[in-house]
Amino acid sequence: MFSPSLLNGVPSKHHLSLPQPRFTKTRFTSSPVRCGLRELRTRIATVKNTQKITEAMRLVAAARVRKAQEAVVNGRPFSQKLLQMLNDINQHLQNDDVSLPLTEVRPVKNVALVVITGDRGLCGGFNNSVIKKAMTRIQELKKMGLGCYVISVGKKGHSFFSHNNNKNNCNGNDGNDPFVEVDRFVESGGFPTTKEAQAIADDVFSLFVSEEVDKVELVYTKFVSLIKFDPVVQTLLPLSTKGEVCDENGNCVDAMEDEFFRLSSKDGKLAVERDVVRVMRNKEEKEGEVFFPLMEFEQDPVQILDAMLPLYLNTQILRGLQESVASELAARMGAMSNATDNAVELKKRLSVAYNRERQAKITGELLEIVAGAEAQTQID
Repeated sequence: MFSPSLLNGVPSKHHLSLPQPRFTKTRFTSSPVRCGLRELRTRIATVKNTQKITEAMRLVAAARVRKAQEAVVNGRPFSQKLLQMLNDINQHLQNDDVSLPLTEVRPVKNVALVVITGDRGLCGGFNNSVIKKAMTRIQELKKMGLGCYVISVGKKGHSFFSHNNNKNNCNGNDGNDPFVEVDRFVESGGFPTTKEAQAIADDVFSLFVSEEVDKVELVYTKFVSLIKFDPVVQTLLPLSTKGEVCDENGNCVDAMEDEFFRLSSKDGKLAVERDVVRVMRNKEEKEGEVFFPLMEFEQDPVQILDAMLPLYLNTQILRGLQESVASELAARMGAMSNATDNAVELKKRLSVAYNRERQAKITGELLEIVAGAEAQTQID
């Protein structure tokens, strides 16, 4: 590429040299502000108002994120213990003739993805990260030849998948679209409750029991800290060990980094722990002899699991909603903090430019007055 600055219309030797690499380390500097005094005053007032708005949004998010963080921290132990207990019971009942609809493992043809996003923007890359995670998972499932149903929770995810549906239909799609809208989460205006989680759980339950889908996965943003939150994939149904859910060709369809198997196992491997009880029957027995107690059910195991599995489904969805809300508030707090800092910096630049322009105008007027006085003195 030739430079526009040429000498006598002939490019110099430097301009005819080999082209430089396209991506080089360049230090970008802010462009100078060039406009009149009235425009500068208007821009300064606009930046001040924007700074007030972003600061208010940061304070609101900071006040709400503490409550959301407490809900996540208080809800995790119950959710994890319930999941481990159900996994333990399911492993004990594998050898018995116990058939439950939510634990039935069948060849996978269709997979339902519950994608949890936010209802509003101005939260950095929160919505984009979880949508990107869902799209990556959809592409993995499509490569296996599996169908996908999307339960969009949140207005941002719903608008994204609806836009893709409309675009593909306009391009002549025959209806076999990878983004099939099943449900839409309505903005509640507050923190998630069990009622909202139950509405989503009912849709998931009906899809799985009616065999419209053979596997249900939850895609949400896991809250790690105020500055870190990661989008994850968690298996909701069926309740099984890693590697059991396969397609018709015997290929495993579980995600590589599945949150379900991380919570219900150790280091990605199934680990069902039992309490060890030491018993001394007589003095001649060795002290080291132990036995593992068997699990006894006072009621029918089917009735116990039928009562606990809906609670498990509702709890996991509620946990995903709480984690997503906490992550969204933390992301919004960070984004608004950066926006406030940028507004302060921009206001300083505009103030400096305004003062320079005003000083230059005053200096010009003084020069005109002095020049007029000098001219009048020479005439006299």
